[in-house]
Amino acid sequence: MGSEVLKLCFVGVVGYLLGSANSSLIVGKFYGVDVRKHGSGNAGATNTLRTLGKKAALFTTIGDMLKGFIACLIGMYLAGDTGVIIGGVAAVAGHNWPVFFGFKGGKGILTTLAVVLMMEWKIALILLGIFIIIVAISRYISLGSITSAALLPVFALIFNKSVEFVVVSFILALIAIARHRKNISRILNGTESKFGVKKSS
Repeated sequence: MGSEVLKLCFVGVVGYLLGSANSSLIVGKFYGVDVRKHGSGNAGATNTLRTLGKKAALFTTIGDMLKGFIACLIGMYLAGDTGVIIGGVAAVAGHNWPVFFGFKGGKGILTTLAVVLMMEWKIALILLGIFIIIVAISRYISLGSITSAALLPVFALIFNKSVEFVVVSFILALIAIARHRKNISRILNGTESKFGVKKSS
């Protein structure tokens, strides 16, 4: 019992440290730019795209998802399904509140997607499809992210997943929605940036 707890603690710490390696901020260093000081101020792929371009955003996307996958794989190897959950949630927490970057990170959507893919790929692909449809219609990446996050626990229940899975889904959804609170406010007052649409000067 004690060894299992130690393994889970280790997985949590490793997951958090992996998550804290914020891809947008690391990529930004190669450009001499801190994306948190530009655009929306968010340390994520979308703001990296607007600030540094497609190539930087691609590397950020790969990095944000990769750390989620690695954290879950380490968790799976050391502690099975519970390890996947602990490692994944810790990686999302690290991305949002990175110890290496003053605890000011991104919103964790890509890392969350990677974690959900590891937990239940069918749900992840459904939510990704919903995200794409909403963004295509509204042009709001944030709205697609918020909606997909909110539906995560719903699909966990529809797929009759374990209580543990459902609880973690609620936690991930709440974190994602809370991190988008400013976006929600901007959507409501019509000032949120639309994907592929340049703001008028």
